[in-house]
Amino acid sequence: MDLYSQRGVSAQKEDVHAATKNLDKGLYPKAFCKIYKDVLCGNDDWVNVMHADGAGTKSILAYLYWKETGDISVWKGIAQDAVVMNLDDLLCVGIYDNLLFSSTIDRNKNVIPADVLEAVINGTQEFFDKLKEFGVNITYMGGETADVGDVVRTIAVNGTMTARWPKSKIISNEKIKAGDVIVGLAGYGQANYESDYNSGIGSTGLTSARHDMLHKTYGARFHESYDHSLDEKVVYIGPHRVEDEIDVEGYGKTNIGKLILSPTRSFAPVIKELLENQFDSIHGLIHCSGGGQTKCLKYIPENVRIVKDNLFEPPVIFKLIQQASKASDREMYQVFNMGTRLEIYTNEKDADKMISISKGFAVDARVIGRVEASTKTELVIKLPSGELVF
Repeated sequence: MDLYSQRGVSAQKEDVHAATKNLDKGLYPKAFCKIYKDVLCGNDDWVNVMHADGAGTKSILAYLYWKETGDISVWKGIAQDAVVMNLDDLLCVGIYDNLLFSSTIDRNKNVIPADVLEAVINGTQEFFDKLKEFGVNITYMGGETADVGDVVRTIAVNGTMTARWPKSKIISNEKIKAGDVIVGLAGYGQANYESDYNSGIGSTGLTSARHDMLHKTYGARFHESYDHSLDEKVVYIGPHRVEDEIDVEGYGKTNIGKLILSPTRSFAPVIKELLENQFDSIHGLIHCSGGGQTKCLKYIPENVRIVKDNLFEPPVIFKLIQQASKASDREMYQVFNMGTRLEIYTNEKDADKMISISKGFAVDARVIGRVEASTKTELVIKLPSGELVF
């Protein structure tokens, strides 16, 4: 059993898929989010989407960093994480505007004071204000904040995003076909709408990142930060402390905590422009979140092979995690996005324009692979160290 499973988490979420296997798959079973007919207004030309996600265990990292440094601003990043994990999933079905967001925050009041709540809530609105500058309008509808110390040890920051959208402007992934190329967008660097270097970590795989990167002392000093039923041999087994300095080539010095806590980048400004100007050329969109580089397997058509042979070189955060954890390439690419966080399936002739638009926002982009005909659905990842087949 790998370390990820020993910590009570699953990159592939097999139990969740088993529990939901009998639910209605919606109008488009291969779409990245579940899409339903317009029950709000009863218009056959429109659809409704409601999506729920959150920052996951990244909030525990924010808690540790805040306790160590007193820097309460890290909680604004957690607010962004909870929004982006909803927003960028909705981008993948073509929705980028006129959205509603409701937050759900569960906290242990004994360890999470009011000023942390204020930072999360204000951070959410500040992020919406930034997105509005790019024509992505999200209305903050409030939400639920509950003191449930018997349920959560520290804090859980989640949200639900809702939209009503024209059916003719939906990306359903049904157009993905052999001969397509895959344009990958990098989740790391510094986009022109970001104020700092982004490590690219996103909001998935953070249980592994936290325990594999951080020193045993965190478990000893912050008992509230982990599940006490875990075997101690998998709890905080890393070499680092959050304030350990590291030099990122081209960006200067930062620390381990900030690398792991980089707010999840939204691709909304980029994808909005692509959807408005190249909608017909976009055959599919995949957000490489839970499941990392294998996420596409759930949404591609039957009988195609996805070949990824030109992924971005993983940025420093993933190299540090792999060094600390001794995880195999196979496990790393199943758990983490490894630097390539959004995939656009398109015609070869349209790829260059999409890449150019993305780079105009200082978001690196390149053709990372292709779609081939196959007798079975599979994914092949080609790395300098060898080939991974899923």
